[in-house]
Amino acid sequence: MNIVYNDKTDLLYIRFDDRKQEVINRRVSDDIVLDIGENDRIVGIEILDASKHVTLDRLLPVKYELSEK
Repeated sequence: MNIVYNDKTDLLYIRFDDRKQEVINRRVSDDIVLDIGENDRIVGIEILDASKHVTLDRLLPVKYELSEK
């Protein structure tokens, strides 16, 4: 599992399966998109405006992609 947060876009991505595979994006709400892979399994979850939905400091370890200022 891999968790990446981009503070510039406020996007959180949780990847459950690191195998390279074709995915279909399925929007389940305005701010949540599921990546569906082989056998209709959830491969990843993308959360837009993540800081509004998730307590980010509780997700450890998190790989941060910091924006240049």
